[in-house]
Amino acid sequence: MLKDAGVWIERLTREKIMLRKIIKIDENKCNGCGACVPDCPEGALQIIDGKARLVGELLCDGLGACIGNCPEGAIAIEEREAEEYDEKKVMENVVKAGENVITAHIKHLKDHGQREYLEQAVNYLKEHNISIPASEEKTEEPLPCGCPGTMMKDFRSDKTEEIQEQPSGTIKSELRQWPTQLHLVSPGAPYFQDCELLVAGDCVPFTYADFHRRFLKGKILIMFCPKLDAAMDMYLEKLTAIIQDNNIKSITVVKMEVPCCGGALKLTEEALKKSGKNIVVKEYTISIKGEIK
Repeated sequence: MLKDAGVWIERLTREKIMLRKIIKIDENKCNGCGACVPDCPEGALQIIDGKARLVGELLCDGLGACIGNCPEGAIAIEEREAEEYDEKKVMENVVKAGENVITAHIKHLKDHGQREYLEQAVNYLKEHNISIPASEEKTEEPLPCGCPGTMMKDFRSDKTEEIQEQPSGTIKSELRQWPTQLHLVSPGAPYFQDCELLVAGDCVPFTYADFHRRFLKGKILIMFCPKLDAAMDMYLEKLTAIIQDNNIKSITVVKMEVPCCGGALKLTEEALKKSGKNIVVKEYTISIKGEIK
């Protein structure tokens, strides 16, 4: 066993293989539309034989810029053994594609807090006498978290005007059932029959001040987080059953503007498709400042 472990470690060192996050493409879901390719300035994706393919592990940074633009939900991030990401190789691809792709790649690194890779990219441009995008010095400082949806923002300066206090108890709750979390609801619950269904991202009610009166009134609520909840396959089955087994009069999806929350709409559309029913889905997007976009 020790000998096998030694061989494994030697192979990882020699081939620069490491355990890291990298994208995974579900070929059964992928229809080869190519929507993911333009959002991978690193050049790690190509359409080959009608499917999106990861053509180079060392070109994929595993940050998932391509995920939010896949209409079929065929791309995910997994952690596995893969070649170490190589920013120099990436820049060789990026500069060949021109100024717009260079700008997109620099922004991508900044948005995801990849300071080390950003420095390598800028140094590469300097070494090859290629102009550095002006936005490189002006982009908002990100958190090193890897997701633009969790970038720190402070709105206190926007709230300097005096807020008029309302008498307590004047705003009533429009919630008509319990529980509301998709993980906990039962597809056979009687309140789903003949209902108007509201699907909302977890953050929406906290961000949009008039959520109860504007969206929840007269509807049955389902909530979940497309980014943090780990039961998406189960969620798809459960939401499909809710739509399939009940007479749903309408479906409204309210999601946040951050990329990860787009999964709320995708899951709803996929469940509707699997149910075989034809129901118009109304979609609303809430900005992180609590406004309807």
